[in-house]
This record gives sequence, structure tokens and C-alpha cells, in this order.
Amino acid sequence: MKIETVLAHAGLCTDAPTGAVSTPIYQTATFRHPALGVSTGYDYSRSVNPTRQALEQVLAELERGDRGFAFASGMAALTAVLMAFSAGDHIVVSDDLYGGTYRLLERNFKPFGIAASYADATALEALERAVQPGRTKALLIETPTNPLMKVTDLERVIALGHGLGLAVIVDNTFMTPYLQRPLELGADLAVHSGTKFLSGHNDLLSGIVVARTPEWSERIRFVQNSTGAVLGPQDSWLMLRGLKTLALRLERQQANAAGIARWLAAHPAVGRVLYPGLPDHPGHAILARQASGFGAMLSFTVKDPAQVERLINRVRVITFAESLGGVESLITYPVRQTHADIPAEVRERIGVTDDLLRLSVGIEALEDLIADLEQAMQ
Repeated sequence: MKIETVLAHAGLCTDAPTGAVSTPIYQTATFRHPALGVSTGYDYSRSVNPTRQALEQVLAELERGDRGFAFASGMAALTAVLMAFSAGDHIVVSDDLYGGTYRLLERNFKPFGIAASYADATALEALERAVQPGRTKALLIETPTNPLMKVTDLERVIALGHGLGLAVIVDNTFMTPYLQRPLELGADLAVHSGTKFLSGHNDLLSGIVVARTPEWSERIRFVQNSTGAVLGPQDSWLMLRGLKTLALRLERQQANAAGIARWLAAHPAVGRVLYPGLPDHPGHAILARQASGFGAMLSFTVKDPAQVERLINRVRVITFAESLGGVESLITYPVRQTHADIPAEVRERIGVTDDLLRLSVGIEALEDLIADLEQAMQ
């Protein structure tokens, strides 16, 4: 079945007794047992809730994985993944990554004995150098990266990781399973901030983990059930509804992003445009091979850093706000917002500089988005 059909049918007719076309919201914490020793399969909503279960099943189908798990936020999902490791373990992580992931690793898990090293995931030799034999247990990869849009060759990195006996975890937030499916390439876990493109409307928080194998499914299931950071039934239903239009939204968003990237590349006030859909992007050919599109995220630098504040304050159609992936276009200043928890010297080294802006492109008319950028940059 084509992925567009799977998305359109997300949660369709999952309630057999009533035949409801839309999955009901099972707003219940607990479930009545028919008799002693007899269960309907539902005991307590922390373990399983029918609304969340419908969402998790469609997510596993979309990512072509064994099981899906829905959490209360993207950071809760990533926390659950990291809790599958033990004190003394070491993880090699993309050096250009979301600031919240860096904070989680350095401030939350490092004190518990789980260490991380950061390497350029676009260079296999850099990843391999960062591996500590006998201690490293996993590679954690963002691709494209946030916010520099660097593209990792997943097939080569997964082969490297598995060849060294490491698990490979891919943050697939920017691309979604509509465009890129790391598990099909052999990754062990796909992680999403479901708040972003999957829900698509900037109205809920969620996090997703999809495991490729039953072994990893059991590890994540245990952590999810024992720690309890699950997605509630109301938000699970909202996310099911959002998924139905993911294909339509992303097609429009990608087209808009490509148009804006081309316009920015020709603007005299703009320095660099970081969008993998541009033919001169270093990761263009790799992403064209491993994905079915280039996504709706881009970053760019302005030649005069003083223009950053003017641009942010003057946009009217585009909204100055954190987050990404919604139907509304959002502009973000990574140095002050999403990456503020990364030390300045690290930001500077990897290229998250004072002149860098990140744009999450929505479904508005392309002409209106370009006109808004144009008036803000005059």
C-alpha cells in the first residue's frame, strides 16, 4: 500500500464494536476486567491505551518498523532511548544537533555515567575516530542536521555502526517517514519530535520512537511502561488527525522551501543558503538517493549580522517562534533560541553563528512568503 494511503487511513475504523470511522478518544486511566485472570488486553493507560495504540501502529507501519511508541514530547522519546543504555556506556553523536539533545546528554545523562562524544557524521573517519572500543554502544545521528542542514549518508554510517557492533539511532524529525525511512536502510531506531511535521499544526507536544526489531521494541516498551512518559489519548487523537494530511502538507511545504531557497540564494544581503534541495548543496546527491524529497527546512546567513534583529522584528506573514514543521512558516534564531544551551565556542566551531537564521516553511502562498522576506530585508 502506498504511503499516501496509509497516511489518509491513519486511525480509520479501529473501533470494531461501533464501526466509528475516526478512532475514539479513550479518555480513561483504567479498564474493567471481565473476570479474575481475564483481560481485554487493556489494563491501565500507562501500559496501553486504545487511542495511543492506534497511533503507534500506524507509525510503525509508516517507518516500516516492528513497533511504534508515542511519548509526551520529543525529549521524552529521546530520554527513553537513552535509558536503554547503562552507566559506563558511550554514544557517538552528530556534532551539529538540536541544542535540547546536547543539553539532555550533557546535563542529564552524563552525571549518570552515560557519556557522549560529538563528531561530524558526514565524515565516516570522524565517526570512527570517536568510537571508544569496548565502551561505545551506539551512534545517534540527525540528518539533515539542525540547523546546518548537513546530510549523512545513512547506508554507509549504518554499515559502519553495525560493523563495529553498535546500535544506530536516527532522528528523522526533519524528513518524516513520508520522505525518509532509516529503518529500511538498517537503522535500529527512528526517533521523532512528533510535535513537528507529524502533527503539523503547532498544537500538541509528542515524541515518537519506532524500533526495527522485536528486541529493541521490548527494550523501549519496558522503559515506556516503567517510566510512564506516554502520550495522552487526546493528543494521540490529534496526532492521528494531523498525520492524515502529512503527504499533502509536505508536498506544498517542500515546493515553498525550494522556491524560497532559490530566492534567498540570489539576494544580495544573503551569505549562504543551507537547503539540500539546491544542486550545489554538499548533501544534495546523498539525500536524493536515500529520500524521496528534500524537506521543508532551510537555514541562511545574512552578510550583515545587524540585519538579523531587523528581519526578525519586521516579518509579518512568517512568525518569529521556536519549533518547526507546522502549516505556518516560522523563523528562528538558533544562537539565542534552539541552541542557546550549547557552549559558545562549540557553536562557533560547528557553524551556528550570530548571522544564522533557520526557517521552517509552511503551506502559505509562496508569493506571500517571499514578499514578506523581501520587505523585512529592505
